Amino acid sequence: MLHQKGTLDKAKVEIDKAVVHEKTKDNAKAWYYKGVIYMDMAGHPIYGKTVDPAQTSKEAYEAFEKVPALETKKKEFTAEANKRKEILMGNMYAYALNAGVDNYNNKKFDEAYKAYVEAASYKPQDTTAYLYAAYAAAGNEDYASAKKMYNKLVDMKQASPAVYNQLLYISSTVDKNEKETMDIIAKAREAYPDNRTFMLQELDLFLKAGKEQESMAKLDAAIAADPNNANLLTVKGNLLERTKKPEEALAAYKKAAQLDPANFDAQYNLGVYYFNKGANLNNRANKMTLAEFQKNGKALQNDAKKQFAIALPYFEAALKANPKDRTTVQSLLKVYTALDRPADAKRMDALLETL
Repeated sequence: MLHQKGTLDKAKVEIDKAVVHEKTKDNAKAWYYKGVIYMDMAGHPIYGKTVDPAQTSKEAYEAFEKVPALETKKKEFTAEANKRKEILMGNMYAYALNAGVDNYNNKKFDEAYKAYVEAASYKPQDTTAYLYAAYAAAGNEDYASAKKMYNKLVDMKQASPAVYNQLLYISSTVDKNEKETMDIIAKAREAYPDNRTFMLQELDLFLKAGKEQESMAKLDAAIAADPNNANLLTVKGNLLERTKKPEEALAAYKKAAQLDPANFDAQYNLGVYYFNKGANLNNRANKMTLAEFQKNGKALQNDAKKQFAIALPYFEAALKANPKDRTTVQSLLKVYTALDRPADAKRMDALLETL
């Protein structure tokens, strides 16, 4: 009756007595109305300010949870109790998530982690709480808990590349567990088969393990299955460079650039190849004695300029593919300077100031 009149504070006093009274402590109706009164208080614009809405919602939820087991015969309140539970789960998820955000922003990482885990318990299929919980654990340098939360996302097949990168960091840098790192990169490659970073990381792990032939065989098999994949070819070029096969790497990069002219890595690495050839020729000229320079120095410098000229369109294509890449702009600045193009060099210098 007090609830119907809207005097929720007085209704709460009476229902709190009812759920502990010997005659009504096992009464489904008593627990149902405790849930209703607490739920309405938590969401009330006035009475809600006199209680902790999150805690009151949780107590309402727990009250509704008791109802089905107490209604052994006629199910008078069960259906409505279950409906209200569903509504409360959304409310409690929001309360817990917001508490996590507040604690995280105040660098209370342990409390934030607990709040996010609680939020996840209300919506187990929602990925946000797991991700935030991992961030909070990492902020607290609790990498075991962070790994647990990240792996939840992996198991749900909802892990982004960033999640895999965090798992790789923990396994390789924090735990120094090579086997686990290999397992993670294998899952990352399966989830993101075209991700160039994961390709390179996998190959790097193979190389560190002394499995050069195995890594090349794996890469060649992938290229055979997908011959028009420019990313795979740039990765092959990178692997060939690491194994001191520059001419073969050059061929791989050229093929990748032909397949995909907008492929940044192919274009940039082609530019680097020819730029380095030019730089080496210049270095040779600079190390000559005066007599040697008078005889062959100018020719070497001219040959160097030819290599810089070949490098130029590749660097320009790389910049077009990725206009924010500082390294490419710096490379173009050097090439324009070497080719006596001061206006273009000045343009690159100005561009660097904005990046």
